[in-house]
Amino acid sequence: MSAAAEEKSYRFDTPKWLLVTLVVGGGIYGNYYYGAEPILYRAIGLIVLAAVAVVIAMGTAKGAAVWSLAKGAKVEVGRVVWPTRSERNQTTLVVVGFIFVMALILWGLDALFGWIAAGIIG
Repeated sequence: MSAAAEEKSYRFDTPKWLLVTLVVGGGIYGNYYYGAEPILYRAIGLIVLAAVAVVIAMGTAKGAAVWSLAKGAKVEVGRVVWPTRSERNQTTLVVVGFIFVMALILWGLDALFGWIAAGIIG
């Protein structure tokens, strides 16, 4: 297949982004205008409008690029070698121990400098 046949054409990107902006702006205004309504109804309305805005945005070149990036990130997460339970526990204990030692050192320095300052000030 030629590169031209594989490449998808995205038409009307600017009007689509304008429509996304209007949908989001309408959601913000509607949330303000219907401020006296229960929060549940306003939240449902905002979720629906956000879904509409995402669907419209996915039809643009940038939306397709974001979707492609998300799919690539999912593939990369699958390639990660995750630590075992014992490695995770050992690392956590080392970090907690290091934090405890540093806390003691900082507490000691604070007490020392406080004692020195009290000796100078009187």
